[in-house]
Amino acid sequence: MISNRDTIAALATPLGTSAIAIVRASGPDCAAIARDALALPHPPQPRVATHADYRNRSGALLDDVVAIYYAAPNSYTGDDILEISCHGNPFIAQKILEDLLARGCRPAEAGEFTRRAFANGRIDLSQAEAVMDLIHARSERALTAANQQLRGSLGRHLDALTENLLSALARIEAYIDFPDEDLPAEDRAIVRRDIEDLSKGTARLLATQHYGELLREGIRTVIIGEPNAGKSSLLNRLVGQERALVSAEPGTTRDFIEERLHIGPHCLRLIDTAGLNPSPAPLEKLGMQKTLERAAEADLFLLVLDATRPHPSLPPEILEKLSQENALIVLNKIDLVPVAGAATGNSKSQINLKFQISNSRNNDITHFCKTSCVTGEGLDALEKAIVDRAETFRRDQGDEIIAINARHADALSRAQASLTSALVHLDTNGPVELLAADLRAALDAYGEIGGRIDNERMLDHLFATFCIGK
Repeated sequence: MISNRDTIAALATPLGTSAIAIVRASGPDCAAIARDALALPHPPQPRVATHADYRNRSGALLDDVVAIYYAAPNSYTGDDILEISCHGNPFIAQKILEDLLARGCRPAEAGEFTRRAFANGRIDLSQAEAVMDLIHARSERALTAANQQLRGSLGRHLDALTENLLSALARIEAYIDFPDEDLPAEDRAIVRRDIEDLSKGTARLLATQHYGELLREGIRTVIIGEPNAGKSSLLNRLVGQERALVSAEPGTTRDFIEERLHIGPHCLRLIDTAGLNPSPAPLEKLGMQKTLERAAEADLFLLVLDATRPHPSLPPEILEKLSQENALIVLNKIDLVPVAGAATGNSKSQINLKFQISNSRNNDITHFCKTSCVTGEGLDALEKAIVDRAETFRRDQGDEIIAINARHADALSRAQASLTSALVHLDTNGPVELLAADLRAALDAYGEIGGRIDNERMLDHLFATFCIGK
């Protein structure tokens, strides 16, 4: 365990009036501070809530608090920790923090509590990143993924890859000390199998990067369609407020509007776009260009069509982006479709369509939902269809959700490149030294993800993204 000789302190709850606020300190002075500030007759008992008056160094009463002391190494940081819960008046919390600083603590830097936990071996680097993912989780799925990573899910997969890689490397390095000995054919076959398995495992982890982006940022869901098909009405219905202007006049939306919302366990970045008009006015052309830009970044499309009109011809640039996997057709305005048997009181709608859109790749889109943004009919079914489609983005690793971030993907890509190079050297009977060097490079790349490779600049950059007090 790394020893931290100084004691740090910070507010652990956001500024603002609330029921309670928490001030946190970590370091070797915590026990002495607790005993003096709380006037305890004996050293604080670890993991026991203590109700007491908090007095500053001059003896003035600051607040009636509840304090908990955590003794090293059984704490979040691995050092002694003191957490003081006071009334949620920001003035009180600030006065307690000022007193801690007067007692010799220094202000904690961004992410310093978690960095100490990492430095003391309480968590690895991927778990430290999961702390921030947990704090910023935007959906139930994101929360589940962050919780699993915090409990070491990614680390366990990497540990398995590392152990297999070390086994292959050990087999190869046995021959480095004997330069006259070539790697036997049977050993080459075993090493090749091991490297291929490592490459497949690495590829499986890399495949989760996109899902990780969706969990952290939300599923980019672009609403497209011809003018006046009801795109803005659909946005308003889904978000539950009049977010976009709605008018009978076509072409009301000239720019895009974005809103975040939760549907089931998912977070969506819902984007309403300008209508796809085959004969646009100059200002509409600018709006359509924005639509094409948003479409280029979309994860999911909601293609809104007017059920009372012939199906429109879509621009080829849009059609090429649509597929059975990423698009839902929303057949809107079904409340305006004529009703069969009106004279006999039969109110069953005549809508019974077999509908599909095809692109030049013969990629048919046949999934559609019938809706009315006026009456609300079909919207529950549409939300369920969106959830079902969002579930297809998930990439499982057994029973766990793995959702790597960009830093993980960079390291895994370098590991994959080294494994590919190792296979080339193996197939061309290259020197075992080059083969071993490739495998060591892959091992280093795996190590970067968990933080086993010391890179101070990378650590400084990563923890600077954390909030003060965490």
